[in-house]
Amino acid sequence: MGCKESEVIFTSGGTESNNTAIKGVAFQYQNRGKHIITTQVEHPAVYDVCKQLEGLGFAVTYLPVDREGRVSVEAVQKAMRPDTILVSVMHVNNELGTIQPILEIGQWLKQFPKVLFHVDAVQGIGKVPLRIKDSGIDLLSVSAHKFYGPRGVGILYKREGLIIHPLMMGGGQEGGVRSGTENLPAIAGMAKAIRILEELGSVEMIRLQKLNQQLREGIATMEGCVVNTPESNTAPHIMNLSVPGVKAEVLLHALEEKGFLISTKSACSSKVNEPSRVLTAIGIERDCALSSLRISLGRENTPDDIQQFLKALEECVSVLRTYIKQQPAPAHRK
Repeated sequence: MGCKESEVIFTSGGTESNNTAIKGVAFQYQNRGKHIITTQVEHPAVYDVCKQLEGLGFAVTYLPVDREGRVSVEAVQKAMRPDTILVSVMHVNNELGTIQPILEIGQWLKQFPKVLFHVDAVQGIGKVPLRIKDSGIDLLSVSAHKFYGPRGVGILYKREGLIIHPLMMGGGQEGGVRSGTENLPAIAGMAKAIRILEELGSVEMIRLQKLNQQLREGIATMEGCVVNTPESNTAPHIMNLSVPGVKAEVLLHALEEKGFLISTKSACSSKVNEPSRVLTAIGIERDCALSSLRISLGRENTPDDIQQFLKALEECVSVLRTYIKQQPAPAHRK
């Protein structure tokens, strides 16, 4: 991670890391100000925390994003206030795969040393390069299972010298920031997973980019299928698509029966009949958003997997659309 050992705090995962970072700053520096800047497309582990803080008297600005789900540095600049204490922007969007301009935002924020910069890097770590020190990041969240480590363990990077309010009190572990006995077996497993990431280097990312392109080209040939993930400046392991007119949950289960496991929205949040907040933010219409699926690519996937998935997708969409057309129109009251 390019940081000191003392800057690493072990947590139970990305959710705890995000909560500790955001609430820790809010409670520690509320006498300085109570304004927080974030975006409309953050993971619930950030977005819902900010909503909770609003109920506690904090003011939160949710920055809009462009059609590709990307926030601009100019938007951050315009949102800054004298009472701003924190800017929190995710590295890679968990639904679209969009990469945010973390380096540019962080470098601009360096002129405001009292405004802290938090980055949710859960989806990007090990997949999209990120220079913590160069980007002026004060706090950064990581979850081990996103790079094949154990579930239930993560990291909160906290810049040396930075003080935040601890959420968990007790034995004073992790420098007093996160009390509680450390899960050593999980931490060791996470360390091993990080070493494997280093060994793989950029080779795996290049391989995933090729699979992503194969998937995108295949979907482009299917009538009525729309890729929501932008073509450039995105992570190679995430693809979001919509099949308007076909409910996402129905298509998801149809594909599952053919041996393909995909998801709707975030894997951590999938309220039925509610369109994705992220897709709504980029201007996707409700019907299209309700039919969206997220495809995640990993180390074990092959070009043959992509080919088989495309075949299964086309078959499932065809069957479901035929079924929908055969359904009688709903009766209307006179």
